[in-house]
Amino acid sequence: MSWSASYEDLIELVRRRFGASVGEDQIVRARATFRISWKSSIDVARAIRGLTVEQAKQYLNDVAAGRVPVPVKGHDKKRAHHPVPWRGWPAARWPRKAALAYLELLESLEGNCTYKGLNTSNAVIIHASSSKGAKIPGYMPRAFGRSSPWNNYEVNVEIAAAELPEELVPKKLSHKRILKNR
Repeated sequence: MSWSASYEDLIELVRRRFGASVGEDQIVRARATFRISWKSSIDVARAIRGLTVEQAKQYLNDVAAGRVPVPVKGHDKKRAHHPVPWRGWPAARWPRKAALAYLELLESLEGNCTYKGLNTSNAVIIHASSSKGAKIPGYMPRAFGRSSPWNNYEVNVEIAAAELPEELVPKKLSHKRILKNR
């Protein structure tokens, strides 16, 4: 498993998105493999991108507790619409297992921030992605001696954060796709 975003890509991403110049020593990354839903992990990654590490932890704790939903952009066919705290997209879900997996990864990212000597309150998540991992083959026995494939799948999740100047850090959890009045 290799990194999907190199340090050069992340530095360019920070320059384009935030207009700040950072070095490799101001970027931290964390990566893990989980047995969670790939579709839910994409939505959670999209939701926490652009938040600080502390804001993302607070948001994911609320998602895991069922207080706040995650917006669903893709894979929303026949998805129920809900009263949501954002505008423009009423499809949502509450992916508890994916939120707990991302919380575990955020703890690792926070430890990497501390190890590099970065201020975790100024660390903004600039990259969050998930990709399909290994297939774990399995079979379900059927009638008359037959069997059907019943596979499990892993998901590779990676997060990168950069320490930004104080004026570029989001002040409160008011992500345009998540919450307005928090």
